[in-house]
Amino acid sequence: MRGLVIVLLAAVTAFAADDPWTKVRDLKSGTELRIFKRGGLHPIIAKMEEANPDALIIIVKNEELAISRDQIDRIDFRPVKASRVTRETIESAEGPDAKAAAEATNNVPGEPVSTTTSYVIGGQPDYQTIYRRPPPPAKK
Repeated sequence: MRGLVIVLLAAVTAFAADDPWTKVRDLKSGTELRIFKRGGLHPIIAKMEEANPDALIIIVKNEELAISRDQIDRIDFRPVKASRVTRETIESAEGPDAKAAAEATNNVPGEPVSTTTSYVIGGQPDYQTIYRRPPPPAKK
C-alpha cells in the first residue's frame, strides 16, 4: 500500500513539472506580463493578478480582465530587479603623494582628497518567456 502511494505521488509530481502553466501560477501578483493571444496582432501589456487552472486574471489600466487559457499563445514576464539605481563613489587624492594617500586607509589631515558620488539609473530587464501554448496532439 505504501509503495502505491509513493508511486502515485511521484506521478503527480512528474505531471505537474511537465505542465508549463504551473510556472505562470507561481508568479507573484503585480508582475508585469506581455500576453500574446491567438490571432492577435499586438501583445497585451498587463499586471498579473492571479492564474487559476482555466484562466489568467490580469489588470490593464485599473480594469480586471480574465483571459481563458486556451486563448493564450505565449506569456512573457519581466523579472523584478532589486533596484534600478546604482551608486558609485570615487575618492581621489591630489598632491605629490596622491597615490600613497589614495592607498592609505586613513587620510592624513591636511591632505587634499576629492570624493565624487554619482547615481546611474539603469533600464528595466528584458522580458522572458514563461509559457508557450503546447502544440496540438498529433492526429492518428
